[in-house]
Amino acid sequence: MSEGAVRTSSVTFVILAVVIFTLFCYTDIGLQIAVVPLFVREKLGFSSAMAGFAVSVQYLATFASRVGAGKRVDTDGPKRVVLMGLSTGVLSGLLLVAAALLVAWPRLALLCVLAGRVALGIAESWVATAVIIWNIRRAGVSRTAQVISWNGVCSYGGIALGAPVATLIYHSVSVPVLGGFAGVGLLSAALMGIGIPLALRQPAVAPLVAGKQPSFFTVLGRVLPYGLALAAGSVGFGAISAMLALYFSDQNWSGAAFALALFGITFVLTRFAFTRQIAKQGGITVAMVSLLVEALGLFVLAFGQTVAWAYVGAALTGAGFSLVFPALGVGAVAQTGPESKGAAIGAFSVCLDIAIGISGPLLGLMIPLWGYGAVFQAAAFVSLVGVGLCVALNKKTRLAS
Repeated sequence: MSEGAVRTSSVTFVILAVVIFTLFCYTDIGLQIAVVPLFVREKLGFSSAMAGFAVSVQYLATFASRVGAGKRVDTDGPKRVVLMGLSTGVLSGLLLVAAALLVAWPRLALLCVLAGRVALGIAESWVATAVIIWNIRRAGVSRTAQVISWNGVCSYGGIALGAPVATLIYHSVSVPVLGGFAGVGLLSAALMGIGIPLALRQPAVAPLVAGKQPSFFTVLGRVLPYGLALAAGSVGFGAISAMLALYFSDQNWSGAAFALALFGITFVLTRFAFTRQIAKQGGITVAMVSLLVEALGLFVLAFGQTVAWAYVGAALTGAGFSLVFPALGVGAVAQTGPESKGAAIGAFSVCLDIAIGISGPLLGLMIPLWGYGAVFQAAAFVSLVGVGLCVALNKKTRLAS
């Protein structure tokens, strides 16, 4: 389908038909991040740092596979890559089931958890990258901001949906196999499996073979200024995903899943309400405001002493982080030609992967020394560094024009 062939009235339908695979993938992620750190620490008896690493290793795997995902999308076509990602997601869920069955052997169970998280990280890089390019080429390059925004709505909407569902299943330990950690693993596998026949029904777009493919590092160099600002904003999400459930448990609060859901809900609502501001105000300006709101939310988490303030902090962080990726992503994608859009999305997303992947373990090391408040303070200051990067990028852009 050629760009521009899709009428404006049907663009949303065209996008939704493919972006549903992002929803499946990130609902899977939401299912896992709500209970994986609890399972590793409480059931297997490992430290908070290891529990945080069990979450973050997914993003390290996403980082490691992102380069290949972008290039494969450009050469083999996005439909094939989505199918590969969904199949790998099924494997991830089955490995979690194995971990639940091996709880009497903690180290072996942990190995299964980590392998499952790695599999989900690979699945995420393949599905998320391919879905964006599949939709850009179906709906047209002029719809890039809309495509990325819908992808984000399904991403964090999926997390908001998956987290409370996983918590209910995890605590239903009285239900054989279908409850507890094994039940979460089964649902994860089933959800990704449902996507496979649906993806097979969608029309493919031909691989882009025309033009010489630039190297990954060439593409990365072009998008890096935008990627560094994205990385600064992603540390806050890394802190939320790896540490929020542990923070609530440490404070003897209930409602960690609700806090994760609030993060996802405000993320989605902000995307719906303010995505058009990217075109009106400029992506860099929107990113600066977003990073400031995110920093505010993280400071509230750091200094709030009650569960109510924790809810407010999670909600503000979700609202702030919401537009960072699309606001900066539009500029990043514009730095490359049509033959390497997949590589551009992959290289840009690598910055997010690295930030989230290393933030969990590093922030986890702070907890025994300074507590959970210091974790969220540090993430807030990194978000403010992102504001400074956006200011510099905005100045550079104005001088270039």
